[in-house]
Amino acid sequence: MANEQAPSLPPRIGDKAPAFVARSTVGPVNMADYRGQWLVLFSHPADFTPVCTTEFLALARAADQFAQRGCALMGLSIDTLFAHFAWLRLVRDRFGVEVRFPLIEDPSMVIACAYGMVRSGDTDSFGVRSSFFIDPAGVIRAITCYPPNVGRSIPEMLRMIDALQAADAHGALTPADWQKGDPLVCAPEASLDAIYAAKDPGDWFLKEQG
Repeated sequence: MANEQAPSLPPRIGDKAPAFVARSTVGPVNMADYRGQWLVLFSHPADFTPVCTTEFLALARAADQFAQRGCALMGLSIDTLFAHFAWLRLVRDRFGVEVRFPLIEDPSMVIACAYGMVRSGDTDSFGVRSSFFIDPAGVIRAITCYPPNVGRSIPEMLRMIDALQAADAHGALTPADWQKGDPLVCAPEASLDAIYAAKDPGDWFLKEQG
């Protein structure tokens, strides 16, 4: 046991997104090429599954909304590239929706392991239901995970991007249920003098930015 290598920890918010180069439905993909823009890397257990099919339809239909926010989309599955092609062809023929963002193949689950979606030694991909929100510097800013029987909310994914971009742009915080255009909240004061000088005893930790 003493000679066994300890398992690597999965990336967390604030970590650099693990680099990789992989084959995809739009050609080779290199994570380094996405520096300078936002990226949502999202994964699913397998092609030809009902929940994932509805997600890809919804994301393909919303791709322009992500692009308007300077955000690219990238899917990942353990299936092979040719399984991806067959699935996306079926999606197009049945629903009239073309998926044009890259869908990466990961049959060895190397990428899924690097991102902590599955652990080394796992024999199935049921854990591969994560979304990583990566900023232009290549830093993971948010992570969401879903069970196999619950589909993602695309409006919430868009809201996450809006919230992260607004917080960065204004040096502020986004409150509960925040939507684009709503007031932001100031970061709490870290000075005792400022806390004592505040007109309202709660302004030091909860005040709208204005």
